[in-house]
Amino acid sequence: MSEAGDGANDARRKHGAPKNWREVFLCTLAETSRVETAAKEARVRLSWAHKIRREDPEFARGWQDALCEGYDSLEMDLLYRLRSGRIEEVDEDGTKRKFDIATGFKILAAHREQLAKSTRQEDPQDERALIDSINKKIETMRAREKEVTSMLARDGVMQPRVPNGTR
Repeated sequence: MSEAGDGANDARRKHGAPKNWREVFLCTLAETSRVETAAKEARVRLSWAHKIRREDPEFARGWQDALCEGYDSLEMDLLYRLRSGRIEEVDEDGTKRKFDIATGFKILAAHREQLAKSTRQEDPQDERALIDSINKKIETMRAREKEVTSMLARDGVMQPRVPNGTR
């Protein structure tokens, strides 16, 4: 994963993180959708996991993918419970557990909304290309307007007056 000398191994030793903590963290996150549980299972501090997420884009993508996988599993479980009518279960010790299907779907909707917001963030290069494309279209429109105005003036046709001096 990381080469010796890049500081990651030193940081891992300093913070006591197991060598494969990232894999354990991401697998647990995918299974549970719970960051705290994933950090505990990987034997790292939650703040350490967040720090690495901020610093390592590959780990951040893995984190996001694991969360999406976890939410997909939740959705499948909710759909199964709705279709089968199993909204209650009894644990080994006899404790009844009722599933709140409506809250589950609200959580999924919030996740999807957050995901949509994060994927809408434009790449600066894409934004620049979009602005350039718009500017080119505006220049083309202005050139056409100038050509039409010249034709109309040549033919002696009066042009309508545009308010606010936009012409």
